[in-house]
Amino acid sequence: MAKVNVLVVDDAPFIRDLVKKCLRNSFPGVATEDAVNGRKAQALLMRESFDLILCDWEMPEMSGLELLAWVRTQEQYKTTPFIMVTSRGDKENVVQAIQAGVSDFVGKPFTNEQLLTKVKKALAKSGKLDALMSGASARSNPAFANDSLSALTGGKPAEVTRPAATSPLINSAPAARPAAPAASAAPAGRGQGQLRLAAGTQPCVIKALSLKEALLVVKRGDVLPQVLESAVLDLEQGDNAEVARLNGYLHAIVAHEPKPDSEWLQLTFRFVDQDAQKLDYISRLIARGSQLKHFVPGA
Repeated sequence: MAKVNVLVVDDAPFIRDLVKKCLRNSFPGVATEDAVNGRKAQALLMRESFDLILCDWEMPEMSGLELLAWVRTQEQYKTTPFIMVTSRGDKENVVQAIQAGVSDFVGKPFTNEQLLTKVKKALAKSGKLDALMSGASARSNPAFANDSLSALTGGKPAEVTRPAATSPLINSAPAARPAAPAASAAPAGRGQGQLRLAAGTQPCVIKALSLKEALLVVKRGDVLPQVLESAVLDLEQGDNAEVARLNGYLHAIVAHEPKPDSEWLQLTFRFVDQDAQKLDYISRLIARGSQLKHFVPGA
């Protein structure tokens, strides 16, 4: 069977594994390689031949945008599909990537369905889709938001909605925000943030924060968050209302109150960002402690 070679580039091991597992479970004709940053990807691209590149934007040593610019200067990769898998969805960054020759975007957090739709679209344009779909396994169902969701729902597809357009790494002038919910409606904590999941966004209360994880409290909704679900946490800090965007996944979910119909859920959000800039953001937030400002959804 003809193989389709895909390169997955991300400094977060969890994201790399998530993307590779999604592709392998859905397409038996796919072969995957991965790299921790653009520099490592560059070495792989010079040594091997790839039919598709799925790449993060923010990485140490060489960013996704820098890798994209280099890829388009290489004769064999001038038209190779290059998809940015990133939480950078603001207009300025999109324009930069389009000018550099990006093929498409997948916003973090994403569902398997969203990722596979983009992959199929890109490979159809390059004429590689037939090879990828040949002998596709009937057991694969891309409607699952993630593997943990499949297990928890007993194999039934979950209803998901596409996430709203994402915000840049730093917003010096946030857009107008809707009124915040009454303070009495949520448990008290060190501050508030916005948690972006594949099913949508919702406000959260930050109960605790470390360099590895954040303890969050969210209001229970119609669609429950899932263990191992990828997510993005937006936190506001500083006097200039800067917004730090942190990529990660839900490590644990428990009821905030000791009862089965608890209105609030307590989430352990593990960070997957490895670059020094993100760690510096988290360190500053921890140092500021009680000075964490309230972040209202809609920014």
